[in-house]
Amino acid sequence: MENENIKKGIIFGLMGTVIGSFNPIIANSRPMVIDAYLFAAMTVIVQALIFFPLMVVERKKLKSDFKNEIISLDRMNEFLNGYKKNIPLLIFAGLSFGVCFILFYIGYELAGAINGNLVLKTTIFFSLLFDWLILREKISLRQVIFSIILFFGLFLAVTEGSFTLLELNIGIIVLLSVSGIWMFTHAISKPMLDRKEITSIQLVCIRNFISSIFLISTYFIFFPLKNIDLLLNPSTMFWGILMGFIYGIGLYMWYKTLENLNVSKATILVSGNLIFTAIFATLFLREIFTIFHLIGTIFVIISIFLIVNPMKKEELK
Repeated sequence: MENENIKKGIIFGLMGTVIGSFNPIIANSRPMVIDAYLFAAMTVIVQALIFFPLMVVERKKLKSDFKNEIISLDRMNEFLNGYKKNIPLLIFAGLSFGVCFILFYIGYELAGAINGNLVLKTTIFFSLLFDWLILREKISLRQVIFSIILFFGLFLAVTEGSFTLLELNIGIIVLLSVSGIWMFTHAISKPMLDRKEITSIQLVCIRNFISSIFLISTYFIFFPLKNIDLLLNPSTMFWGILMGFIYGIGLYMWYKTLENLNVSKATILVSGNLIFTAIFATLFLREIFTIFHLIGTIFVIISIFLIVNPMKKEELK
């Protein structure tokens, strides 16, 4: 059974890795008349629509488990209604992820798909940082060292070996901020998951619905009302649905991977999307994959492997 779960985890992980590799490709292939704000709004709407039926099925299963005496009434109520205790936090998560998706597309547009995807691997560093600062989780000296090496590999790649930070592409800085905001929001959301007050599926669905409401309701504050024609344009609809579908399915594959593999193995597995994105960006976007990208990618993947690999207790500080 354990071997079967590992096989399923690897299959879901590989599927998610390949699918997720298309995120920056689609983002930078869209017609540039579709601004990042509108594209972000459409992305979260589609994701919400993907995860809503999954949430409904999950809630029905919880009720069925209670009827079959698999879980207690208290546990069922915690999962079904626990989110009500965390409304302010869910609103914050929805707003922050909505803003992040805007920055996500702006960053990719400025930095390029290859560089942008490399930058987003810094999420593992920000995860360690905020888990330590907010959740008081321990980190090891090895994790600190290889976080530094990860950044070395990143800056080697994005500066093509010059390490001239003053000339750093603004898109790199934008995507670094996205990584930081994402992981801060994950860190403050983690306790309600640990308390079983919400499931991952519920969190993603509710978060995206809030992001959708926020982005759509504020879009015409910053953009002319005539842009409603752009929203209803078939080309805009196609690219928005495609982006939301690919991102949403990739996210679903990630959660299915976590059901069958531990976080360390899953994280290592999906780090391979750096390779697939580089291939797709070279083929479809005509981006140039340099020797510095290759070396930097190797540094980043090795660093991720050694950061998430389980530590011995005596290594923890």
